[in-house]
Amino acid sequence: MKKLVIHPAIDDKRLQSILLLDCDLSVINCKTFNQAMSEITDADCFYGKMEPALLAAAQRLKWVQSPTASLEHYLFPELIEHPSTLTNMRGLFYDVIADQVFAYILMFARRMHVYMAQQFNNVWAPVGGEEARADYAIGPGLETSMDREHQQLSESILGIFGLGSIGLEIARYGHNLGMHVLGVDPYTENSPNVDESGGLDFLPEMLGRSDFVVIAAPHTPETAGFFNSKLLHQMQDSAFLINIGRGVIVPLDDLVQALENGVIAGAALDVFELEPLPKSHPLWNMPNVIITPHIAACTPKVPERHLEVLLGNIRRYVNDEPLLNVVNKKLWF
Repeated sequence: MKKLVIHPAIDDKRLQSILLLDCDLSVINCKTFNQAMSEITDADCFYGKMEPALLAAAQRLKWVQSPTASLEHYLFPELIEHPSTLTNMRGLFYDVIADQVFAYILMFARRMHVYMAQQFNNVWAPVGGEEARADYAIGPGLETSMDREHQQLSESILGIFGLGSIGLEIARYGHNLGMHVLGVDPYTENSPNVDESGGLDFLPEMLGRSDFVVIAAPHTPETAGFFNSKLLHQMQDSAFLINIGRGVIVPLDDLVQALENGVIAGAALDVFELEPLPKSHPLWNMPNVIITPHIAACTPKVPERHLEVLLGNIRRYVNDEPLLNVVNKKLWF
């Protein structure tokens, strides 16, 4: 019989779902770290927050299931080098995050960020009109947005950096709305619903042509700080940046400078290099910036999908079948 150790302990409902599986499996739901240290010595698999001490105590561990999709706070050198297979929870958020991305895109395309600001100042003025420029001034950055006419998505170009499950769903939405979709991912080729794609050598072209640039990449050693001032300057000054990947990918100082200098037209951000975003940060007062507090993945469906992946992988492991969401530990995804 194979043995699964869980730590921290999960709630009774989720535990019962595991126990009801028709599997030849011993399940230990550890309520304390000391119990987990004792039980993991002969465990075959583990679910929860792996730590160096737990890993060192494990003598026959073959599989570790992370409860998260992102792994920047999960991986550590010993786990990367350990022969056990690591799986994560990627693939749970693709559609709800695509919804969020297109909420941003539609707001920018129809200039809703301008009209929302005008509403709070009792201003009736179509974007691009003289009345808007004469009667309404809210700060740097908005003037260029007001000068530009409304955009039609079917005549716009969407660029996506990162073509995992989220990026591909964003591409599908864009394709269905008639957008020309460009994509960059050094690990993916021939992606569906992406009209033109390539590796990092295609990135300058994608940035230079896109009306909307979406960052849908994970936090890895390669992506931290990647989308810096140099890349922002390769975008069109009429383009909008959207980041729903990880905050550390975009250095905030570089982004603020680009927005203040009109290098890009605006930005929508759900993730930030610093979270929560400090109240004194200049992004709060930029009318061409949309800020949401890391909620793009929020939906009642996610907990259901989370449990489905966990139960599915337990079945697969016990039956010696290929696991879902196997991670390349050295790449962090």
